[in-house]
Amino acid sequence: MAEVNGAQLMARSLKQQGVDYIFGIVGFPVQGFAAEAQRAGITYVGMRNEQAASYAAHAAGYLTGRPQGCLTVSGPGVIHAFAGLANAKQNCWPMILIGGASPVYQNGMGGFQEERQVELAAPYCKYAHAIEHVHRIPYYVNQAVRHSLYGRPGPVYLDFPDDIIRAECNEDEVIEAAAVPEPPRTQAEPDAVEAALSALESAERPLVVVGKGMAWSRAEDEIREFIERTQLPFLNSPMGKGTMPDDDPLSVGAARSTALREADLVFLMGARLNWIMHYGLPPRFNKDVRIIQLDIEPEEIGANVPAEVALVGDGKAVVGQLNRALDNRQWFYPSETPWRAVLQEKAQANMEAVQPMIDDDSVPTNYYRAFKDIVDWLPHDAIIIGEGANTMDIGRTQMPNRLARHRLDAGTYGTMGVGLGFAVAAAVTNPDKPIVSVQGDSAFGFTGMELETMVRYNLPVKMIVLNNGGIGGGVHPLKEGQTLPPGNLTYGARYEGMLEALGGKGFYVEDPKDLRAALDEAMAYNGPTLINVPLNPRAGRKPQQFGWLTT
Repeated sequence: MAEVNGAQLMARSLKQQGVDYIFGIVGFPVQGFAAEAQRAGITYVGMRNEQAASYAAHAAGYLTGRPQGCLTVSGPGVIHAFAGLANAKQNCWPMILIGGASPVYQNGMGGFQEERQVELAAPYCKYAHAIEHVHRIPYYVNQAVRHSLYGRPGPVYLDFPDDIIRAECNEDEVIEAAAVPEPPRTQAEPDAVEAALSALESAERPLVVVGKGMAWSRAEDEIREFIERTQLPFLNSPMGKGTMPDDDPLSVGAARSTALREADLVFLMGARLNWIMHYGLPPRFNKDVRIIQLDIEPEEIGANVPAEVALVGDGKAVVGQLNRALDNRQWFYPSETPWRAVLQEKAQANMEAVQPMIDDDSVPTNYYRAFKDIVDWLPHDAIIIGEGANTMDIGRTQMPNRLARHRLDAGTYGTMGVGLGFAVAAAVTNPDKPIVSVQGDSAFGFTGMELETMVRYNLPVKMIVLNNGGIGGGVHPLKEGQTLPPGNLTYGARYEGMLEALGGKGFYVEDPKDLRAALDEAMAYNGPTLINVPLNPRAGRKPQQFGWLTT
């Protein structure tokens, strides 16, 4: 019988389980495995930093619907990738980290880059295990993928020691494992479905919040039918954007604070009452707000605010149940109500508040003026990556999404540095779509060398750096003798020159009147581009009623 080694068997098993992409950095002891992955038909993308590789892996998992891989060397390489594991766990996105490890027979001897990798990875994972026998590799891969994909998705870790990678066994000794099927789409209790509709009918000021859990479950068709039939006002969460189009007439995104604060009933669809939703507590929410909560994880129900109705199940399946139950109810939320009038009035006031900044052609420019041209230029099907403090927050309000899973940003964990890894993942998994990354200069700096990755693979990512010379905003010019503030960065730093030096195309746009032409030229260029836009260091958001972390 033919012999198979650990590297070959791991590559074959991953491909069988739907792992089509691996992002990583090779070195001891995983060089041979990366080559075997390519031979097995897996696309391997060599990155410049393990953090960026781990960010790319879980973004790819979210975009494709199956866990995708990150490959690292032992010790420090695995540790660096924990940033992606932690972010994936908080975002509830699937990925599989494969960490090289020192040989099993050297455990405890102080081997090269020896580390307690499984133990350290476990807090950031749904499943973490060392591969102990070559012939059981398919079993471990099956278990890892199953844990990553089923229930609330998340990251998993497999420890892959050097001697297991190189060891061989007979094919007839291999313990084969079946491909993990798509997760079962569990349904809510029928009585809970009816109770949810009755609660919505009883509300005077209802609001639907569409979270990224619904984007993950591919529930956009069911949600659009539900909103169309009920005519309920809705709000997309940051990465729920596009599940319902942001420019739908029923969207209240332009009156977000008012909608959350004054709603008497909130229907959470795959969204959590965490810091992004201000925990569901006053002053950002009505102290007497009623909650309908749809979530795949029972333990999430009632977190921070008790749920009046719990819909535990898969988002796509449960909203399908709601739609079928609506067949027996001839009900929709009226088009003329005081609640709609309040929301429309606030949305109009917010738009009027930012219009002067949108129309301001001063040099250096501000965020809103820059986004004016970016929005007009954005293709309908662009996957948008937003990152940075003001850049991301303002971009959420200004750049509309119309398609599900076309918005990636810092997410639940608030991680800075994810942007370029996410952009690489989006470009690799969606080669037919425009990929647009809009970052602040601080966010860009975390993983800026991934520009070389984009050039090497000729990934046509269109990057825009809104450069205010600081973390949250710089100070420029500095007064003579002034101590450099902790958050200051180099104002006007020529980041586009980095890409030019590596083989891409860069633009430096000081006058906002020149921005649209640069955007058009960038889109026409067959490769990665970076438009560096220096901003007024004091440019910011419109005044906010509440602090960002108000409870």
